[in-house]
Amino acid sequence: MSRKRKHHSTAGALVPVAQNAVATSKAEAFTFGDPTPVLDRRGLLDYIECWKNGKWYEPPVSPFGLSDTFRAAPHHSSAIYVKRNILTSTLQPHPRLSRRDFAGLALDYLVFGDAYLERVRAMSGKALSYRRSMAKYTRRGVENLDQYFFVRGFEPVHEFEPGAVFQLSEPDIDQEIYGMPEYLSAIQSALLNESATLFRRKYYLNGSHAGFILYMTDPAQQEEDITNLRQALKDAKGPGNFRNLFMYSPQGKKDGIQLIPVGEVAAKDEFTGIKTASRDDILAAHRVPPQLLGIVPNATSGFGDVIKAAQVFAANELVPLQTRFREINDWAGEEIVRFGPYTIAAVPDLAAAAA
Repeated sequence: MSRKRKHHSTAGALVPVAQNAVATSKAEAFTFGDPTPVLDRRGLLDYIECWKNGKWYEPPVSPFGLSDTFRAAPHHSSAIYVKRNILTSTLQPHPRLSRRDFAGLALDYLVFGDAYLERVRAMSGKALSYRRSMAKYTRRGVENLDQYFFVRGFEPVHEFEPGAVFQLSEPDIDQEIYGMPEYLSAIQSALLNESATLFRRKYYLNGSHAGFILYMTDPAQQEEDITNLRQALKDAKGPGNFRNLFMYSPQGKKDGIQLIPVGEVAAKDEFTGIKTASRDDILAAHRVPPQLLGIVPNATSGFGDVIKAAQVFAANELVPLQTRFREINDWAGEEIVRFGPYTIAAVPDLAAAAA
C-alpha cells in the first residue's frame, strides 16, 4: 500500500496530513518559532499619529476598547472609582455645575485620558450651565482644534458651536490631539487577571474533569471485589462525598493498586500567583494603596496604617488631580470647580452614640 504525506505550514509548525487512516511510526521534530508579541504591528500607527476621517480626528487608542477593559479586572475599575469618589466628595457645589456632571467628567478623564465640558449659553450669551460631553463619543475637528463633534453610531453626528467645549486631556508623548490614560501599561495585566478568573470559572462549571485514575494490576483480586470497589467509587458523590475507601487485599503485591491523580490543573495553574501578580501591576499603574480597595493582606503584618496611607495617597494623587480640574476655571472665566480639603475623621463609636 502506497502512502502519501503532505505538510502544511501553520504558525511556524509542520502539521502532517495523511490521506489514509493508517498510523505511521515515523518520528518528526518541529518547532513553533520564537514568540512574537501581538501588539508589535501597532507600532506602525505611531507614524500617522491620529487618523483623519475628513471631519474629525480618530483617537490613537480605541475608546471602545478602553471602555471594554474598564471592568476587566476588579482592581482596575475599583482604583478608578475610588479616585472618582474622592474627587466628587471634595467638590464644592456650584449652581452651574452639578455633582452628577462632574462625577462623569472625572470618570471620563480617569478612563479615557480625556474629559469634555460643554458650556450651555442663555439667549443673552451668558453661561447658563456646564454639562459633560461623553469622552467615548466626542471627537476633535480637523479644520481647527476648537471644533468638536459628538459621534454616536446610531444617532446623527452633532457638531458643537465653536468655543463651546473644553477638553481636559492627559498629555501624550506621541501626539497632541487626544490624551492618553496613565494605566495603558497595565492593560495586559488586567486582561490576564480576567482570563485567569474566566478559566477557573469555566473549569468548575465544566464539571467533566477527572479526579484520579485507580490503576489495578494485582492478579489476586476477584471480579466481585473489583465490582464492589467500582460501585463504592460511583456512590462517593453528592452530599458527604469527601469520604474514605477501604480496600483489603491479603495476597496483594506492592503497587498492585495505584492512585494516579489527573485533575491537578486546579492546583498547578498558578491561579493565585497570576491573580496576585496582575493585581500588583494594576495597583502600581494606578498608584492606589491596597488598603483603600479593601484588599485583604496575605502576610500577618498587614499593609500598615490605613489613615497614613490615605493621607499619602491624597497628597501624591488627589491634590494633582484637583489641580488639573481647576484648568476648567481658566477656560470658563469663573471659578466653577472648587475643592475642599480631603480630611479623614475618626471613626465614631456607634455603641456610644446609640447609648
